[in-house]
Amino acid sequence: MIFVKTQRGLEYIAASHIKDKLGDVKVEVRPAGYLGILIVHSDDIEKVKEVPEVERAIPVLFEVKSDLNEIVSKAEDVVKAMGEFKSFAVRTTRRGLKHDFTSTDVNIELGRRIQELSGADVDLNFPEKAVYVEIVNERTFIGVIDGKEEHKKYTPEKIDSTKFFGKISFVQMPYLEDLRGAKQIGERIGRAAQSFEIKELIIAPYNYVNAYELLEFLKGVRRGQIARLKIQKKSYSREVREVPVYVHDLYQTVRDKKRRRNVLIVTDPTGKQLSDIKEDLKKAFRRADEIVVFAGSRVGLPKGIFRFADFVIDLTPYITFATEHTIPTTLIALLDVYEELEKELKEEGKSNSESSSD
Repeated sequence: MIFVKTQRGLEYIAASHIKDKLGDVKVEVRPAGYLGILIVHSDDIEKVKEVPEVERAIPVLFEVKSDLNEIVSKAEDVVKAMGEFKSFAVRTTRRGLKHDFTSTDVNIELGRRIQELSGADVDLNFPEKAVYVEIVNERTFIGVIDGKEEHKKYTPEKIDSTKFFGKISFVQMPYLEDLRGAKQIGERIGRAAQSFEIKELIIAPYNYVNAYELLEFLKGVRRGQIARLKIQKKSYSREVREVPVYVHDLYQTVRDKKRRRNVLIVTDPTGKQLSDIKEDLKKAFRRADEIVVFAGSRVGLPKGIFRFADFVIDLTPYITFATEHTIPTTLIALLDVYEELEKELKEEGKSNSESSSD
């Protein structure tokens, strides 16, 4: 038996393709009326995985009554089925309202029993084995998959981009036109700044501006930021940092940020291509306490501040992108440089370690 998860609304399509692969096999579509799940009465999991509508296929080891004691009583059989492993995680999804226990109760009780029997460690992030407990009203399905099959956003080999973005102060000239346009662009900028969780966003006019247009722009920034922050807090398992937003005069910001261990970057079509200065950027990033990026809007940045920049970069030669695209375009480009630097530092550290051991 295989417990299959799909996107909601694609259950019947997935079931049809599964039957094409397996022939005349029993498939329970939306058991008990729950969207996004199927129960396939077959053990040919590899063929089921050939169906792209299938998000996850869990080989079911046991089906038991939805009772906490009965679920935990299967721990010994589960451990035997798991083979050799040093770490594990229990992941429970409970569907139905008539249970006298929660998903967390299952995770704790079953996890504790598996740990007692196996001596393995609990690792919720990168387990060698993952025990899935899928509860559908009065039916509970228990299965095990290899930890490598779990598609995780955070894995040890990935470079942590939050460390880099946490060093970036983004100085953005406000987009001021009509009130509605200012608010819409502000909303997109606020959403982008929060998405990357940068150190700070500084809104920096350099001359007299219309107070009401600036007010609408800032309202939009806040609205976009809060909308994105709510999604992040709901989606991420880690703590999310709310990006501070300030208003400061552009020229005074340049004066304040021009410090010895800060790197100042201006984005402008008159600058150099990223590929031409990548090595110099890497050297600068190695020593940087803070990376300060300046960006214009409908009106370009004043040329006077270019003299204070360590780098003037043209990110997309022959193309001028929209103001609301400046933050994601710039940060993704700079992240590419940072990732190369981190890989080089890792290799450098590995070489030094091997040399010292010799």
